[in-house]
Amino acid sequence: MKIFISICTLLIFCSASFGFSFNGIDQLINSGYPELNRKSAVEFSKLALKCVQKEYPNKLDHVMNDVSEVQSPANLHPAFYGCFDWHSSVHGHWMLVRLLKLFPDLETAPAIRKALNENLTSENIRIEVEYLNQPNRKSFERTYGWAWLLKLAEELNGWDDQEGIIWSSNLKPLADAIVERYIDFLPKQNYPIRTGVHPNTAFGIAFALDYARSTKNYQLESLLTERGMTYYFNDESYDAKWEPGGEDFFSPALMEADLMGRILEPKHFAEWFNKFLPGIAITKSLLEPAVVTDRTDPKLVHLDGLNLSRAWCMFGIVNHLPESESLKKILTDSAIKHAEAGLQYITSGNYEGEHWLASFAVYMLSEVKLTLK
Repeated sequence: MKIFISICTLLIFCSASFGFSFNGIDQLINSGYPELNRKSAVEFSKLALKCVQKEYPNKLDHVMNDVSEVQSPANLHPAFYGCFDWHSSVHGHWMLVRLLKLFPDLETAPAIRKALNENLTSENIRIEVEYLNQPNRKSFERTYGWAWLLKLAEELNGWDDQEGIIWSSNLKPLADAIVERYIDFLPKQNYPIRTGVHPNTAFGIAFALDYARSTKNYQLESLLTERGMTYYFNDESYDAKWEPGGEDFFSPALMEADLMGRILEPKHFAEWFNKFLPGIAITKSLLEPAVVTDRTDPKLVHLDGLNLSRAWCMFGIVNHLPESESLKKILTDSAIKHAEAGLQYITSGNYEGEHWLASFAVYMLSEVKLTLK
């Protein structure tokens, strides 16, 4: 008998501030199929609400063409000026929409709707598009911010909610502009970027592929699939012992595998995966959670995000492997360890992590589904 388990179940691993404790894989398996917990959803939403309209501190990714462009973050990016940087603001908005869809009557719902109504106006999005179209901005937020913007657009697309329909319509010109950038750029990119931070090509393709499929954009889907196969299909014997890097929030290996699981059928994916990571079962550096020594350091705290993204990648990989694949348990056990490690520090009290980690947690908990026998 199959037990279908939402990764939302991993909320049992959250820190005491969310009201949960970790009790091991048996509790995970025996817990059935619960939805995302309302209490933790409130706490996650409060983190985003605290920052999506907080302008400073702010780290701009801004090429100035002349003195007229020496402007404040809110003037440059009236929709996405908060949460320290543009991409964190974007995925903070995504998280608020995701939680609002899951819990329409959440106690923070009025505040969420107010923030989204104020930020996602047609005029604000017009200015965001205009910003992209200025000279010297082809590489703005490529491809990390691009991917999260399409994830936000995907979340809004088709939502049967009066205000959600308006937000989706308002955001569409920016989503269209990002799609155009993918279509223009990827054919020129001969080699994938295999980093553990923002420019990671596999992540950028994976989220864009989700968007393309959900919106039936076959041109984009075809390009992304072709690029993924070109970049990664022939990869073999990846030496994962070199991971993690000191400021990674992605595993280049696992992010690549998560993407290929989206592209290949399970049988072919299993063949590819076993060639790509033949020693994963004994690669401690990839199977054990990363350790953060200073959560006030904006780069070192990336490793908390790495634990969360490794968890969602491993669960995704397991979901794409055939039922007979022996690696499923090894990856599942490791994913649970990573989830536990990452969820403990969502609310560390430090803005360096609190402005973005909750989005990673909510993505892992609400998006990925695991099938166990």
